[in-house]
Amino acid sequence: MMNQDGELSELGWSDWFAQRSDCKQPGTVARVAAVDRDQLLLVDQEGNFRAKLSGRYLHYHHLNRELPCVGDWVCVEKQPGDDFGVIHALLGRRTSLRRKSAGSAMEHQMIAANVDYVLIVQSCHFDFNPRRLERYLVMVMEGGAEPYILLTKTDLVNPEVLATQLAEIRSVGITAPIVPLSNVTRDGLEDVKRLLLPGKTYCFVGSSGVGKSTLINQLVGHERMETKSVSGTGEGRHTTVRRELIRLDGGALVIDNPGMREFGILGADSGIANSYSDIIAIASRCRYQDCSHTGDPGCAVLAAIHAGEISRESLDSFLKLKEETIFNDMSYAEKRKKDRDFGRSIKSAKKDLRGR
Repeated sequence: MMNQDGELSELGWSDWFAQRSDCKQPGTVARVAAVDRDQLLLVDQEGNFRAKLSGRYLHYHHLNRELPCVGDWVCVEKQPGDDFGVIHALLGRRTSLRRKSAGSAMEHQMIAANVDYVLIVQSCHFDFNPRRLERYLVMVMEGGAEPYILLTKTDLVNPEVLATQLAEIRSVGITAPIVPLSNVTRDGLEDVKRLLLPGKTYCFVGSSGVGKSTLINQLVGHERMETKSVSGTGEGRHTTVRRELIRLDGGALVIDNPGMREFGILGADSGIANSYSDIIAIASRCRYQDCSHTGDPGCAVLAAIHAGEISRESLDSFLKLKEETIFNDMSYAEKRKKDRDFGRSIKSAKKDLRGR
């Protein structure tokens, strides 16, 4: 493995993975570039190839979070000269980007793995929403990556509107770096390029039509990602249907994502703590440990609002996110309990049948 590390580092491999890899001969490591139903597109130091999960792996791993996603490193067996491999193991994830599965299912949906930076893309025109930015930031920081905010379509608003939007983002306590840009005028494009370092992985997230694929096309230098014409409102109609890891000429690796406007949050306590560290620090001075920050006597957080140290908007968002993650976590626990109870009833029924 050691002689491969130098070449694999160009794909995001690092000592962190090397120290934790238990890939045994004749297996080798490769990175997941895309997932297409029951096949995966992998990339290693020799290039791209297709692979599938072994039957043994599928037998023991059923949950979404246990299956490889874009950005994962896997242990794959492939004979020299073959263009198809078999995946036997999933290596540990250094970071992850995940959300609650769509609908009522209380499970995590993996978006990407082993991402160094997440670029949250939001349009200045019709998509601007600081509350949604906060939710993305919680999701990013919970997974361990570093966030950037890209405000696109600056050509569709005047400078005064952009300045107001930037001030509004800061007023709710968001401190992540912000890069305004326009895919039309190319203003800000060089600022984005300077963020992209060789061997680092960047995941682009945001609602449909905010310009993610157009931006990646600008970075790649050709129409790699399919886009559609701009609608009458000035918003693009986004056609990305799968996540794909792309290596730029400069050496950075980028992942585009299908648009996602809504997402739930599961188990996000650490992400919330990182995003609202100022409120958490002040809350430690409250008279009661379980202070609700909504009117309890001796509340240091409300006192800080009255003193102008934090904004009411930031507290409202903090409380809303806490309430949502508590609700989702409780629902998830209840669902797991029901699943366990159902499993026990099945086992009991089988025992009864065998005893007859």
